[in-house]
Amino acid sequence: MSFTVLVPNRNANRYSKSLTVDDFRGISISPVLSKVFEHCLLDRYCEYFVTSDSQFGFKRESSGAHAIYTLRSVVDYYVHYGSTVNVCLLDLSKAFDKMSHHGLFIKLMERHIPTNILSLLEQSA
Repeated sequence: MSFTVLVPNRNANRYSKSLTVDDFRGISISPVLSKVFEHCLLDRYCEYFVTSDSQFGFKRESSGAHAIYTLRSVVDYYVHYGSTVNVCLLDLSKAFDKMSHHGLFIKLMERHIPTNILSLLEQSA
């Protein structure tokens, strides 16, 4: 469990009367007990939480800047050798809110996540 606090974006005009939700970003503040639980869970079940090297978000020592650098390096490589590069970008910022949670549980079961973790996630959903 965490609390979400809205913080104005740097480019938001704070004195304007026409602020929208896009002028803010949310940060999560988690209670200490939740953090301890999360660390215990990760320590005990870390082998189930392996991610792809192509994932940049929500990983330690990785960020959107790493993703942009990788994209730029790939584009520069192909352009250098005379190829045309087409890029398609998708904004998935709201994807988790709209995804099928049943589908997520099926994916977790396919990864053989222990049933006690699945039960915990199901009860908190």
